[in-house]
Amino acid sequence: MAAAAVLALLLLSALAGAATGGDIVHHDDEAPKIPGCNNDFILVKVQSWVNGKEGDEFVGVGARFGPKIVSKEKHANRTKLTLADPIECCSPPKDKVSGDVLLVQRGKCKFTKKAKFAEAAGASAIVIINHVHELYKMVCEKNETDLDIHIPAVLLPKDAGSDLHALLTNGNAVSVQLYSPDRPVVDTAEVFLWLMAVGTVLGASYWSAWSAREAVIEQEKLLKDGHEGLLNVEAGGSSGTVDINVASAIMFVVVASCFLIMLYKLMSYWFVELLVVIFCIGGVEGLQTCLVAVLSRWFKPAAESFVKVPFIGAVSHLTLAVCPFCIAFAVLWAVFRQVPYAWIGQDILGIALIVTVIQIVRVPNLKVGSVLLSCAFLYDIFWVFVSKRWFHESVMIVVARGDKTDEDGVPMLLKIPRMFDPWGGYSIIGFGDILLPGLIVAFALRYDFVAKKSLQSGYFLWSMVAYGSGLLITYVALNLMDGHGQPALLYIVPFTLGTLIALGWKRGELQNLWVKGEPERVCTHMHMPLLPATPN
Repeated sequence: MAAAAVLALLLLSALAGAATGGDIVHHDDEAPKIPGCNNDFILVKVQSWVNGKEGDEFVGVGARFGPKIVSKEKHANRTKLTLADPIECCSPPKDKVSGDVLLVQRGKCKFTKKAKFAEAAGASAIVIINHVHELYKMVCEKNETDLDIHIPAVLLPKDAGSDLHALLTNGNAVSVQLYSPDRPVVDTAEVFLWLMAVGTVLGASYWSAWSAREAVIEQEKLLKDGHEGLLNVEAGGSSGTVDINVASAIMFVVVASCFLIMLYKLMSYWFVELLVVIFCIGGVEGLQTCLVAVLSRWFKPAAESFVKVPFIGAVSHLTLAVCPFCIAFAVLWAVFRQVPYAWIGQDILGIALIVTVIQIVRVPNLKVGSVLLSCAFLYDIFWVFVSKRWFHESVMIVVARGDKTDEDGVPMLLKIPRMFDPWGGYSIIGFGDILLPGLIVAFALRYDFVAKKSLQSGYFLWSMVAYGSGLLITYVALNLMDGHGQPALLYIVPFTLGTLIALGWKRGELQNLWVKGEPERVCTHMHMPLLPATPN
């Protein structure tokens, strides 16, 4: 289990960048803005009505040229949709359309040429059906000068455009409404996700510190029995936990980067299915560990009685009772993960796994923690921002959102639907943005427990405040950057690590924190009372 926890730490931390469910504003330096062609690329809602009844809603992308599309639905006019003749609109339409929205095929002529012909025919807007299922950015050529276009242009993917085309050719009366609503400044999903992340770190830290304190109490009891008991504790007292060292902290960057590149290159239906299986296995182990730890308080006899299971070893009766439920929960989530409320099951499994890993994998001192978080800090920045120079897109964000699959992102994420966002989607956070800082916060609480520090005089409270503040700044940056994905550790690491180092230096305890990871302690049991001298 301990080795599996280390592997889980490396794999889960590969996704350490926060991102929203989708950006509605896209900036593109490769398609420079020129006069008359300087709009941002924005997603556009195309709401349809068929024979007077509300129909499907499609999503397209606005053009670089033309007027800006209104953002309020109430300001968008419901306008008749007309099929262009000729359908590609690479030459002037045969008939005037008098204010209708013109539906045209992609064809081989320039987008601006289509828009000019449609405007000359009296169209109020032009909707272009792409020849593939993806959306292209409608740009202008560098040598174009006549860009005085006064109607909006929207490009639809092939499947959506074909549906509208079929309705018109079958003689239906179709009208559409074009608008691009703004995202809310703050969505409640981000608030709940912040609470979820902070609560997970809080709970995992207390469990880790409580387990460490129980081990110390047990050790002190055995010390009273003499040196033999001490040796037995030192030989086996650390079973079930894994201490990270500097070498493994540095190797994290290499292993996590290789794993992330593998996700990026091999992302497909079958590979996502494989990730789901791996996630379910880890989730079952995490959920089982958490439930057994909680239920053992009430069912102590079942937790302390064991049975030998082939290929596994000794397993408590309580674990055997809980395991089927955990397996069933994970299987149900995997089967029904596409339904609207499946995110709840994913978050439960993810939180249980994170809490379990933080309880098992431990940072022994601030030196190792600093190396780990510093490497993660550079890793996060590189794969969110710098990777665009080589891959022409942010590798971390593409993998996190599952852009190359039909899934709503890979399962190694906590996510909550954006309930009041007209565009829908999810607010998400990578496991690494909770797990890696959580290891340092848990270390701070263990130190406080051993040093018997109060909440205010210790390090845990201030490290929790620092983590929460760093994560809050991440979401502020997300909103300021129009929803573009941000490397959360860019903000979390300086807050969390900087706070611990500054407090330790100010209190004169930095040396103990940095090297030993625990305060100086005097072992009273090792001092034997001196007997009075007696004459021979």
